[in-house]
Amino acid sequence: MEIVILAVVIALVAIGAISGLVVSSRKKKQLPPQAPPAAPTITAPPAEPHVGDEAETPREEPRRTIEEVDLPTADEAVETPVAIEDPVVAEAPAPAVEIPEPTAGRLVRLRARLARSQNSLGKGLLTLLSREHLDEDTWEEIEDTLLTADVGVAPTQELVERLRERVKVLGTRTPEQLRTLLREELLLLVGTEFDRAVKTESGLETPAVVMVVGVNGTGKTTTTGKLARVLVADGRSVVLGAADTFRAAAADQLQTWGERVGARTVRGPEAGDPASVAFDSVKEGIAEGADVVLIDTAGRLHTKTGLMDELGKVKRVVEKHGPLDEVLLVLDATTGQNGLVQARVFAEVVDITGIVLTKLDGTAKGGIVVAVQRELGVPVKLVGLGEGPDDLAPFEPEAFVDALIGD
Repeated sequence: MEIVILAVVIALVAIGAISGLVVSSRKKKQLPPQAPPAAPTITAPPAEPHVGDEAETPREEPRRTIEEVDLPTADEAVETPVAIEDPVVAEAPAPAVEIPEPTAGRLVRLRARLARSQNSLGKGLLTLLSREHLDEDTWEEIEDTLLTADVGVAPTQELVERLRERVKVLGTRTPEQLRTLLREELLLLVGTEFDRAVKTESGLETPAVVMVVGVNGTGKTTTTGKLARVLVADGRSVVLGAADTFRAAAADQLQTWGERVGARTVRGPEAGDPASVAFDSVKEGIAEGADVVLIDTAGRLHTKTGLMDELGKVKRVVEKHGPLDEVLLVLDATTGQNGLVQARVFAEVVDITGIVLTKLDGTAKGGIVVAVQRELGVPVKLVGLGEGPDDLAPFEPEAFVDALIGD
């Protein structure tokens, strides 16, 4: 019995020892207690460093925690976002359509500007004719004055001969008589019998088609844009065709002119086919029911053959829709006899029906009007008298001669 009790005691002691070891082992495996988390810190980007004498001692700056930052409420977060228009990407507003100045009497209104540059011719002739004795030297001076003004040799000789005869018959000459005499002779030289109206009525269901030709640098594209203003001022609706596809920005320039008066511009790819643009322009003019289609053509003159082929093709393509009503040649009045050479080349390529003289305000060589009409047998229909948008005026012989002579 004692032996049994002893065995039980030994077993209990053994169990207790084993339990102590297990508990001790578990206590050793427990992790140390974790420290409480620190508050988050927001680090601001470093300020731009200072160097040299401007160096500063770093100083503490206030910081804000995430809890201190104001965030949108739940209601604000679900509101429909409002689009903010990017001023750079935003489409430019359409330009305001201008109302061009009426063309009736425009040359008369610009007479003072024309007279300032032209009256050296008229005043010079009046001064010479007012001499008491008109000897051969005086008549030679009169001839030189006319030639210097680019009147041309043949017209100069004709004018001097007529003046000689009339002065001889007149005898005593008062300033008023000389002015009347010179005005009549210059009017005869410039010509009053020409039809100087730009043809803007085709007489058909299709629009009138006006093709503008000339060397680049004469103001051809600008003249086309100004002509659109002239036509719009006269109550015509216009479509512009940018068929000068070989000169950079020519189409942009023409389109800007068109937008100012509400005229549509038809254009093609750069260096594209001019005839294709001309065809599309007339087609668009027909679709819109426009009164006039103005076609600006390329002005290259490096080879007459290339120019002839190009303008000839444009002409043929346009005439598939209907007749070409007007071909206007733009000449720079300051080029004088060189302008006549250009005129001859274009006259051989296309049938010129009218002339536009630009930069007439910047030269005293108003005789180019006479010379170019004699050379081509076609009238000057428009003249450019300045850089303003409404400085293109219908040519009026009487107003022009009055400006030549001066008051």
